[in-house]
Amino acid sequence: MELYALIKLLHVLGASVLFGTGLGIAYFMWTVHRSGDVAAIATVTRRVVLADFLFTAPAVVLQPLTGAWMVQEAHFAWTSPWIVAALALYLLTGACWLPVVGLQMRAARLAREAMASGTPLPPGYHRALRWWFALGWPAFVAVLAIFWLMIRKPMGA
Repeated sequence: MELYALIKLLHVLGASVLFGTGLGIAYFMWTVHRSGDVAAIATVTRRVVLADFLFTAPAVVLQPLTGAWMVQEAHFAWTSPWIVAALALYLLTGACWLPVVGLQMRAARLAREAMASGTPLPPGYHRALRWWFALGWPAFVAVLAIFWLMIRKPMGA
């Protein structure tokens, strides 16, 4: 397999892990939150945090490395509008994701504490989930736009 094809494969796999893990985490976090079951929320939020560290974080590191490698191998101009746009969207996604990880950790801790004490979920948990939900949308849309840019590569745009 030629080097560029291998790099591209790694890049596409990393993008798939980012998108798939993000979508899966969003689905499970939202559905368990809607259930109101404190024990289930404590379990799922803890596992969501783990999934972000096991899958999302390595993919977050892999994407710019493989992307930069492909830019060099394919001799694309770093100033190409589609590359600049993809990088800006990637930074936007990261700016949303980093606080989301903290919010997930907070939600997991608050749910675990509520479960241990036999109390309802505190207002801080609900506040964290509202912010988590709000930050998830721009990141999701940005990732979809990055996929479009990766596939389309609009040179004149």
